[in-house]
Amino acid sequence: MSHTIAVNPPPERFNFAEHLIAENEARGSKAAFIDDQGTLSYAALAQKIQAFAGTLTEAGVRREERVLLLAHDCNDWPVAFLGAMYAGIVPVAVNTLLTADDYAYMLQHSRAEAAIVSAALLPALEAALAIAKAESGLQLRAIFVSKTNSATLSSNAVSMDDAIARATPLACAANTSANDPGFWLYSSGSTGRPKGTVHTHANPYWTSELYGRNTLQVRESDVCFSAAKLFFAYGLGNGLTFPMSVGATTILMAERPTPDAVFKRWRGEVGATKPTIFFGAPTGYAGMLASPGLPAKQDVALRLASSAGEALPAEIGERFTKHFGVEIIDGIGSTEMLHIFLSNLPGKVRYGTTGWPVPGYEIEIRGEGGASVPDGEPGDLYIRGESAALCYWGNREKSRETFQGAWTKSGDKYVKNADGTYTYSGRSDDMLKVSGIYVSPFEVESTLMQHAAVLEAAVIGVNDADGLTKTKAFVVLKAGQAATDAELKAFVKDKLAAYKYPRSIEFVNELPKTATGKIQRFKLREREATA
Repeated sequence: MSHTIAVNPPPERFNFAEHLIAENEARGSKAAFIDDQGTLSYAALAQKIQAFAGTLTEAGVRREERVLLLAHDCNDWPVAFLGAMYAGIVPVAVNTLLTADDYAYMLQHSRAEAAIVSAALLPALEAALAIAKAESGLQLRAIFVSKTNSATLSSNAVSMDDAIARATPLACAANTSANDPGFWLYSSGSTGRPKGTVHTHANPYWTSELYGRNTLQVRESDVCFSAAKLFFAYGLGNGLTFPMSVGATTILMAERPTPDAVFKRWRGEVGATKPTIFFGAPTGYAGMLASPGLPAKQDVALRLASSAGEALPAEIGERFTKHFGVEIIDGIGSTEMLHIFLSNLPGKVRYGTTGWPVPGYEIEIRGEGGASVPDGEPGDLYIRGESAALCYWGNREKSRETFQGAWTKSGDKYVKNADGTYTYSGRSDDMLKVSGIYVSPFEVESTLMQHAAVLEAAVIGVNDADGLTKTKAFVVLKAGQAATDAELKAFVKDKLAAYKYPRSIEFVNELPKTATGKIQRFKLREREATA
């Protein structure tokens, strides 16, 4: 299905950081970013971007070489990310919740020449560097440490603030092409090593125009706040490229997005500014709605909420809207496509579905042989759009499997509905065939979560004595609530076709998740296989 929109493409010679500076030249005194320590104006941001670009080039980092960005969300993050891009250097933004072994792999895989790191994460980086040096002899030209001063650092690291203060700003941006590598993100693959996903300078321009400006209608007067961190593709759009593309303000939060931490920002207790748009994930919304500290409608300034990372259960969206009078715009995106390509629309929400193709993207649902499947039947989701990544670095096999000409295979199963919306049916490797019929784990999970006592649920397939697949549900109950195995089974049978009810239920205290809050069903499968 094709949806088009009139968006002018970027020029052939295009530097995304330079583009954002130019877009906001007249907004010098306006707050661009507000973190726990203070406010960074658009004018100060532009100055720091050019200064940090000079810092990197003075350190000997050259165009298209990579620098690792391992930092908590704060005002230094956009300075580092855009400063590298301004110089034509490629920032590699990585998850702050990983291990030293993971960072050692990423340092070597990206062949990073320098690193930008939060002071709190410096020990993890140093441990990773020790591993990388032992394995491949890798050494960095420089380490720039955020939120610290040089007096507290060893000789091989410098304060980012001190380095910027000493630098000669880069007067002109690198003369990059729109199709030049702009930055990397590592995918949070469910198995194996993460894949280095290479995005161009033009890709964040396309997502900002097609989704941020024209779909969500983010505007200059907005204050954006994202629970998803900047190192995620979702968070990068929410907290940096979307607001900066229209001159909005962003609240950045270094700590974990617990309900209390999110509510503190919603109430304007940081920077005395209340967000007007909140970007979250279904797990986070469920936790907030279950929290005794949930603010009243009149205490917040929200006009819109966004959700991605996994499909949003209808019940959560409906409860949120009832409480706040605000829609949650649920969509699906991916690291490979950079942001959301299938979405509900402000003023046009179909809870329980992922909405319609974002104008500017094409969507196809294909069967195992590659042919389109009829509406109402599950198939593999393919996307065509300008924001697709170039490749997975150094992984030709996976690149060919995912990036198929102009089309990108998402790895998700979807059903196209009669009204043109699409409904999520699970990951391609999570779909279950019970008695020869596909069962969507998400559908069963969503139904279980409609029960008043259930906070979260995850469903996997387990083999019975005959080797046949049966569904098993792992259920987390709300605090102070109770439910029985038989009660929940009957609840599902009453709402879904009989073959879809979970044949067994295990009550657990928590579910394994990625840093983005996605449930890791493969870990539950592994646990069952070894039980």
